[in-house]
Amino acid sequence: MLGIGAKFPEVTLKGVVSNDINTAFKDVSTAAKPGKWKVVFFWPKDFTFVCPTEIAAFGALNEDFNDRDAELLGISTDSEFVHLAWRQAKEELNALPFPMVSDIRRELVDTLGILNAAEGVAQRATYIVDPDGIIRFVYVTDLDVGRNPSEVLRVLDALQTDELCPCNWQKGQETLKVA
Repeated sequence: MLGIGAKFPEVTLKGVVSNDINTAFKDVSTAAKPGKWKVVFFWPKDFTFVCPTEIAAFGALNEDFNDRDAELLGISTDSEFVHLAWRQAKEELNALPFPMVSDIRRELVDTLGILNAAEGVAQRATYIVDPDGIIRFVYVTDLDVGRNPSEVLRVLDALQTDELCPCNWQKGQETLKVA
């Protein structure tokens, strides 16, 4: 699995950005953008039970991520058409403010090394990528256990201080100083 300090792979995939079939699909790049951080999270399958709780929770924090110059990308190995159908069918996904990206060919999942071979789907993985395209944080949970988007936001805040941050540090608190 690609980890801390590695360059995040640059690929362009198809994303779903609206519920209207005429405007739903857009090419989405994972390439670094000047001054922008990326939070890229993967879920195993559409039309499941744990996944929409996480996706909606990331959506609820989208403005907080935007305030930190971070772009959210949510990705699974389902097709863009399945993403659109799920987005249309699931109320909490109707108005997602970030793209639901399809890695149906598993090119990104394979390159990152996060394919769950037994299930043939993406691991429940989260990456924070800095503006230079370098992976600064990786978080992977069991397929049955949801992650905490607020913790991802807390870690982004800590990374953006460029300081030493103690356990449970929160934005606005003092960082550690080396004597």
